[in-house]
Amino acid sequence: MAQVAAETGYGELTVEAVISRAGISRRTFYQHFSKKEDAFLAAYDSFAALVLQRVEQAQRSSETELSGLAEATLRAVLELLAEHPAEAHMLVVEVLAAGPKAIERRNASLRLIIGLVHETTCAIAKSQGAPQSPEITAETVVGGLVEVVYSRIQRGEAARLPELLPDLVYCALLPYVGPATAAAEHQRLAARYAGRT
Repeated sequence: MAQVAAETGYGELTVEAVISRAGISRRTFYQHFSKKEDAFLAAYDSFAALVLQRVEQAQRSSETELSGLAEATLRAVLELLAEHPAEAHMLVVEVLAAGPKAIERRNASLRLIIGLVHETTCAIAKSQGAPQSPEITAETVVGGLVEVVYSRIQRGEAARLPELLPDLVYCALLPYVGPATAAAEHQRLAARYAGRT
């Protein structure tokens, strides 16, 4: 499903193309799904769950500083998307063309991630005696990062997503720690990841 959706786009995707690629019969397909939308949603849910799992694992890492958590989380997601470009395209791009149910699933996934980011940043701020940011800060950060990732995947550049890590960490940190600290972290990461791509 992900391969065909990435190649043809959801609008042109057919059950015939999916069963041909999967090497299964039409009967087998219809034993599991009533239409292409159901199969798309199942594939979307499966990969979205994997992304969320990676985010949660990074959030539970031994990192206690916001900069370390932001780096770990973004690195995990960017690397996963780069390793699975067809699934990334399905998750980020084609989901917007797959109808209201798919968009509802996308929005629910984003709300979960926004909630995790907000919860984490508030806990860190509280532990440091600093003021907590409003939840819309997490929504703005996550929304901005998703838009950057969307544009790269749409251009066929999913494999290059990990190269964005220093810049995206800077953007994620900026509203929470200010420009000086975010810039210092950007410089550190840019030096660490130089030549790895």
